[in-house]
Amino acid sequence: MVNSELITHDSQLVLRQVSIYWGLATILLLALFLFFWLKEPRRLVNGILFTIFFVAFLGELAVLIFSTGNTLFIVVMGAIFVLLVLALAAVSLFAWALLLWNAWVVWRRESHTLANMLTLLLGLFLIALWLVNLFMASHSKFLPDWVNALLSGLPMIGIYFGLCSFNFLVNLILYQFVPKRYRANYLIVLGAGLINGDQVSRLLGARIDRAIRFANKQVAKGRPAPKIIFSGGQGPDEKLSEARAMADYAITHGWDPALVVLEDKSRNTLENMKFSKAIIDADQSVTKPNVRFFSNNYHTFRAGIYARMAGLSANGVGAATRMYFLPNAIIREFVAIFLMNKKRHLIWILIIFFFCSVLLAGFSVYSNGWGVASTIPLPKINF
Repeated sequence: MVNSELITHDSQLVLRQVSIYWGLATILLLALFLFFWLKEPRRLVNGILFTIFFVAFLGELAVLIFSTGNTLFIVVMGAIFVLLVLALAAVSLFAWALLLWNAWVVWRRESHTLANMLTLLLGLFLIALWLVNLFMASHSKFLPDWVNALLSGLPMIGIYFGLCSFNFLVNLILYQFVPKRYRANYLIVLGAGLINGDQVSRLLGARIDRAIRFANKQVAKGRPAPKIIFSGGQGPDEKLSEARAMADYAITHGWDPALVVLEDKSRNTLENMKFSKAIIDADQSVTKPNVRFFSNNYHTFRAGIYARMAGLSANGVGAATRMYFLPNAIIREFVAIFLMNKKRHLIWILIIFFFCSVLLAGFSVYSNGWGVASTIPLPKINF
């Protein structure tokens, strides 16, 4: 009994010492993340740094819980952790059903365009992938070893896509918490398509409303009112420029026409940033302009990347978006950012495929020859 108590006491002392060093490492990781994020929140590496810190924080939390020596507390916290893991597993397992449900909601409430059908396509893709996986797993023994070896790299490529999408989602969430600092000289409202060629949509109106609220709050803090640049050209199916339509909307909702600036030449987000920057740089009355841009919350991170590409030192403020619309929009944003770095991703995918598939296939051929009967089971992917 005494020896058991001594062992328990010694274990707690060891855990407390581990907690001290682990805690210091966690604090350093947090400081590293904050340094890079606050300096430039428009970089994808921030998501990686935050994830590393968060994993270290969870480890530190686990060590602290076990170091208490309180059995009831440890059991309760362990049960909560298991429930969270089971919940995440359930969401992952039934992601296809959630995506199809969201697709049904969007189908009822929005236009039937390809951009609004991404959750439907992804849900059907997951179902098809699951069926193909079951078929191949049951027929892999009829394939040559080298074919099974080549197919073995596909799950790792899928994991790579999963990690990329997770990192994007972390960055998107983090970007919503970038400090706003109400000291702007210019606000840029990014345009979007007009309804019937001349009417501001609810989505675009939310951006304008958010910019006006930001400006009014800045004035309420005793600072000068900023100018608002409404940025958006005229599409082939539009009767006037998006900039003009947005300006009319803002003036109708009480904004001072003297503080309105039109940028009506841009055709995409990158041009929004480039042309707006040219207008700001031409203003000799402001030496070091403080700029904020406004879009919907799901779009702010990618727009921030375009602002950095245009050399514009500006971070975004997001307008709220209806929850049912977010999954489609977030998938679209991820695909766009993924394609922005397609060369880098292609290199990593080829490296993964080479090491996981080609080398294993070569080893299989070298060891067993070009046999038809397979002894290498096809990896099974579960969704």
